[in-house]
Amino acid sequence: MKKIILLFVIALFASNFVVPGDGDKIPAATIKKLDGSKINSNTFSNDGKPIIISFWATWCKPCKKELDAIAEEYETWQKETGVKLIAVSIDDIRSSAKVVTDVKTKGWKYEVYLDENQDFKRAMNVNNVPHTFLINGKGEIVWSHNSYTDGDEEKLYENVKKLIKGEALSH
Repeated sequence: MKKIILLFVIALFASNFVVPGDGDKIPAATIKKLDGSKINSNTFSNDGKPIIISFWATWCKPCKKELDAIAEEYETWQKETGVKLIAVSIDDIRSSAKVVTDVKTKGWKYEVYLDENQDFKRAMNVNNVPHTFLINGKGEIVWSHNSYTDGDEEKLYENVKKLIKGEALSH
């Protein structure tokens, strides 16, 4: 009887614990804009065009390297594909003031949000940053990548172009 109850509890827990993956929609979580106003993550949209969501932190050097590398090409990416990048900082309330400073200093043209309680991070099953997701025009997660090495931004952009053409993405 104990085994049956245990299996039931495990099944019940597992059915309520969804890890975002291919084809899943962006989960709902309340995050902040840099001006302090709140927004729900499931309202992210880009008029049917792809979205890149990049989780980062001010203390994460690879995160900043990735966002800097993308910044160099971002205007071209937007012109060619219409892609939008949303950078989500996981810095807590004590260090979130550094986010505004970093964004201004680096001149990033992205939409930047604060996930100070890390609710969105947990909903997206992000364990380490940088963690980058590619979302299709229907708002479905179609690709993700954890970590950053030089050149990863080129692979990401190749996948953006493939997504627009309806081709299979590289993992």
